[in-house]
Amino acid sequence: MSTEPVIIHTDGGCTPNPGPGGWGAVLRQGDHLREMFGGEPTATTNNRMELTAPIMALEALTRPVTVHLHTDSTYVRSGITQWVAGWEKNGWRTASKQPVKNVDLWQRLKAACERHEVEWFWVKGHSGVPDNELADVLATKGMVEAMGGAG
Repeated sequence: MSTEPVIIHTDGGCTPNPGPGGWGAVLRQGDHLREMFGGEPTATTNNRMELTAPIMALEALTRPVTVHLHTDSTYVRSGITQWVAGWEKNGWRTASKQPVKNVDLWQRLKAACERHEVEWFWVKGHSGVPDNELADVLATKGMVEAMGGAG
């Protein structure tokens, strides 16, 4: 693995929720910068877009690396660091025996994490963290373009 971590900031959202959505990711390693975004023109949810952003960022990495992944979603951070192992052990059911929501994305995120050494960080949204703010802008751009607008 490379000694210098890849720093990733991700964001996702919908307007309204549920509704059309977008996701954005900012990837940095040393002097290298990559901006990614995309969206769904049909009804999706904030949580699905928040999950899609780190999936797309991690899947874009071409070799195993150390990753510092920043998200403003406690749902994503808690899910991947605390809940997913129990869900998988319980056949992708919650503690109350209900099916896990967004199971397709949780399984994909778990698989994407397994290639890398990922450390998760929560960052307060809209708090002036430059790459988090940029991820938010990219998520909005993804939503607008998915809806057929000019980004």
